[in-house]
Amino acid sequence: MKKKHEIIFGIHAVASLLDHNASSVMQLFVQADRMERNDRRLQGILDKATKVGIPIQECSRAELDEKCPQVHQGILANSEAVMLERSQKELTPFLDSLDKPPFLLIFDGVTDPHNLGACLRSAEAAGVSAVIVPKDKSVALTPTVRKVACGAAEIVPFFIVTNLSRTLQVLQQRGIWLFGAAGEAEQSLFDADLTGPVGIVLGSEGKGLRRLTRENCDSLVAIPMAGEVSSLNVSVSTGICLFEAVRQRK
Repeated sequence: MKKKHEIIFGIHAVASLLDHNASSVMQLFVQADRMERNDRRLQGILDKATKVGIPIQECSRAELDEKCPQVHQGILANSEAVMLERSQKELTPFLDSLDKPPFLLIFDGVTDPHNLGACLRSAEAAGVSAVIVPKDKSVALTPTVRKVACGAAEIVPFFIVTNLSRTLQVLQQRGIWLFGAAGEAEQSLFDADLTGPVGIVLGSEGKGLRRLTRENCDSLVAIPMAGEVSSLNVSVSTGICLFEAVRQRK
């Protein structure tokens, strides 16, 4: 059976792929005029590829656009599909292997790849132990997610679970406190104790947390809002929640 291929695009995504899964890369396609300008970020990627013997093909911008009609930043990697997602059965052994209290980020139905990519970037910067998403009604680690994540998708463990509510219950049984972000919550995010083993749970871009997800959180918290805007983008909310936890955990 033939192996699946995928096109990974963007400076940071391709660089991270070479750092973590270089053996999966079969060929790089690079915009010729970017090479002529001696772009230092691009040159660093080309040096890595050359070192491990990955073929590099110069292309025009039009040729790259045809291969990938996205904002590719002048570089594409033709790669064997890398399975970055981890399964539900891998979650318990992973938690057992941690040498410090779990710091989890859990999404209940984030479907926009740009939002998830931005959230993963914040998660990596905040030192999150793992990200957990449900199998249904949630975006996985698509090439767009990986491009927006700027390399974080290859670093942060990413678990896809079949039953999110059941997974939340399992996490609680392990002593992990779950805080769900909800605009109508009475408790402020800044008053919650986010030290120790915690999971921060955020809902979908439009509807927020589903009922069962809410019921399986230990506490609901709200980001204090001083202005007239009623809600924040999920990636913005994620960054605020994560770095309040970072502040407390320091």
